[in-house]
Amino acid sequence: MGGEGPPAAAAVAESRDLLAAAQRGSTGTLLRQVHSRFTAEAEPGGGPRPRDVVVLGALAGQDAASQQDLADRLSVNRTIMVKLIDRLQEAGYVTRTRNPANRRTYVLSLTGPGADALTGMRADAARRQERITAALAPAERHRLDELLSALLPESERPAVASTEHLVTQAHYRFRRLGDQALAAQGLGGSGLRTRHFGVLPALDLLGPCPQQQLARELGFTEATTAQLVDELVQAGLVTRGQDPHDRRRYALELTDAGRQRIPPMLAALRQVEAGVRDLLGPAAAQELHGLLTRLLDAPGNPAGGCH
Repeated sequence: MGGEGPPAAAAVAESRDLLAAAQRGSTGTLLRQVHSRFTAEAEPGGGPRPRDVVVLGALAGQDAASQQDLADRLSVNRTIMVKLIDRLQEAGYVTRTRNPANRRTYVLSLTGPGADALTGMRADAARRQERITAALAPAERHRLDELLSALLPESERPAVASTEHLVTQAHYRFRRLGDQALAAQGLGGSGLRTRHFGVLPALDLLGPCPQQQLARELGFTEATTAQLVDELVQAGLVTRGQDPHDRRRYALELTDAGRQRIPPMLAALRQVEAGVRDLLGPAAAQELHGLLTRLLDAPGNPAGGCH
């Protein structure tokens, strides 16, 4: 029996490269995993989220003339901001009042209960940051904040920000850049997003495999994996067949269309990573990679999720 031909060997190598990057090898993956750790510790029972502190803190300084005004001030996507304010208003922390200067918009204000909650949230955030960054010396924490800030455009760099806030901003920025790179590779209309980077190559190497095995391979929760698989099945890139080793459960496998997406996905990932090296310089990019990796390797780090 002959071995794999060159095209097949190249395809396997591309899948392995993309899977390695999705597991821990890329800056975007590391940011997602560190962001997941902050989020997991911040809301173990569905409690306050990292961005709640930022939004309430901004309103403590002054009212916002509109949701768009606050979104611009904090460099947060408008759709995300609307959901944040809806949730904070429901909790009684924020009020919307018709803006007399522009009846089509609402002034956002912090309530008394919101101010009380903010005090507690800030204390919790400080303790959380101390725990998560404990593996770094003070000078290393400062350096991490510098590097994270350098990843953001000047308009998105807060004058004063916690590591948690900088990680969150950088994580969402990388998601946007990844989606843009996928669009540039002609994948914008395929349903693929940055969050899918690891799933397709993992299935190319492992499939057919059960969903639980895929979750373990990627370090995702089973709920996150199920969500990603549902999206890819709907896009026609993954199929659910019967597991040949256990007929009571499904086995996941790539379709031909899914397999064809791997090379342009790898090209998109390389484009984003090249942007990091161009922005920071190769040495600083490697330094950032090392600092983020140390946070994830510290004791007590839960499995990364997808947010």
